Amino acid sequence: MVQMIQNPILTGCHPDPSFIRVGDDYYIATSSFEWFPGVEIHHSKDLVHWNSITRVLTETSQVDLRGNGSSGSIWAPALSYDNGMYYLLYTDVKSRKSVYKDLHNYLITATDIQGPWSEPVRLNGSGFDPFLFHDDDGRKWLLNMRWDFRKSHSNFSGIIMQEYDAETGRLIGPIHDIYKGTPIGVTEGPQMYKRNGTYYLLIAEGGTGINHMVTLARSLALTGPYETDPYFPIMTTAHDLTYPFQQAGHGSLVETQTGEWYMAHLCTRPIPGTHTMNPLGRETAIQRCEWTEDGWLRLAHGGKLPALETVSPELPAHPFKALPERDEFDGEELGYPYQSLRVPFNESWVSLKERPSYLRLRGRESLASLHDQSMVARPIQHFECTASTCLEFEPDSFMQMAGLVCYYDDSDYYYLRVTADEIRGKCLGVVLCRGGKYDEISSMQISVKDWDRYYLKAEISGRDLVFYASPDGSNWAAVCTPLDFGSLSDEYGGKLGFTGSYVGVCAQDLDQQAKPAYFDFFEYKA
Repeated sequence: MVQMIQNPILTGCHPDPSFIRVGDDYYIATSSFEWFPGVEIHHSKDLVHWNSITRVLTETSQVDLRGNGSSGSIWAPALSYDNGMYYLLYTDVKSRKSVYKDLHNYLITATDIQGPWSEPVRLNGSGFDPFLFHDDDGRKWLLNMRWDFRKSHSNFSGIIMQEYDAETGRLIGPIHDIYKGTPIGVTEGPQMYKRNGTYYLLIAEGGTGINHMVTLARSLALTGPYETDPYFPIMTTAHDLTYPFQQAGHGSLVETQTGEWYMAHLCTRPIPGTHTMNPLGRETAIQRCEWTEDGWLRLAHGGKLPALETVSPELPAHPFKALPERDEFDGEELGYPYQSLRVPFNESWVSLKERPSYLRLRGRESLASLHDQSMVARPIQHFECTASTCLEFEPDSFMQMAGLVCYYDDSDYYYLRVTADEIRGKCLGVVLCRGGKYDEISSMQISVKDWDRYYLKAEISGRDLVFYASPDGSNWAAVCTPLDFGSLSDEYGGKLGFTGSYVGVCAQDLDQQAKPAYFDFFEYKA
């Protein structure tokens, strides 16, 4: 029986896949941006069922993200394997919204995919999307796009390459300018492969928006010149803005044990009727590919649009390990799928030990902070889902807040929070931020001075997001009219973001008194 790969294979914020095979095991590394721990590794044996097995960047000694802007930080990890060693390259983007890009490209290694990983070695900063190619003569080469900030120059100035010396951990020798890209431009995301003595350079072009695409070039010499596929691109959705998948690009290839080829790539699923309302963010899909007689790569199903499903290789089944919907916070530590903003989990602000079976958050900085937020969240992965929690919290003033948040970044979020004011005492209501403009839904603020616990819930249905509250978990009241879930999208309001939306719990104490908030459980149901 033919088994199909149902796309996307990784839903929610899982972009920029780096796809490798080691023996019978397949791994995909995905970007994490400002969310900590950074770089998620997914594992499969059949390309159909995928499980998250580790996050690599877990300590500030590996990467310090405090102060980094939204949708900056960890971009496009590149996972590779050679002679018993795993290599992981990643960019820490320190600034991205001016003409300059402050980029730190790091390399870490491990003999086991789950670590421990070495301390990072900083290699260069000329561009992002670094990739390490292991040639069959034993030499290693770092590729990346080069960013050109100069007036009257293309910012995306092409793909460059320099040799990496594994013994000294340094780049050596001349920098080779190997490929300028096609007239489409925005040439980035280089991936290098060698097949039948020919070097193949797989790149992304068109920008990561609706014109995104995958292009292939080849050369008999590593340093070029590279010939572009005359029928480029291999894949794009730019010509069909009504297709269920959009923004398809940033490809990465593997060859199976039986000689078949597959490409992992990112894509989005916009809200129907829109092109760019994609609150689930950039996700990962897989396409089956075939080589032509003249040595070019094509989608196996034909055409240039990515398939919504594709034939899997004939490999032993690898079951998917589903997460429980409800977390009672009775474990020893927070693990998958939770992340925090820019900083690791530690007892100074988050604890599962202080009060058994409760998550304790100490209030810290505001939802606008780029430094020390107290937030525990997970990607939203479905257009029909519910997230809920139960909070115990005794705020003393309007400076102290805690609750349930649907968060894109410091400029766009919806927040159902418990706080206190000098008129009503303890009260509950929704605050929001759209395009950096703060607002309150003041008409539906609820006095909760007699409540001991606060059950909070967010229901998402298509483009509608509604918050509910209850004193007992049974009798619910809406705390807002439907809000626009689509505003928590990568391109909302003309922004260029990359993370998709998250849902989670958080606490703030703007007087810096570290007021604690206690969460009894967190539930995510789709």
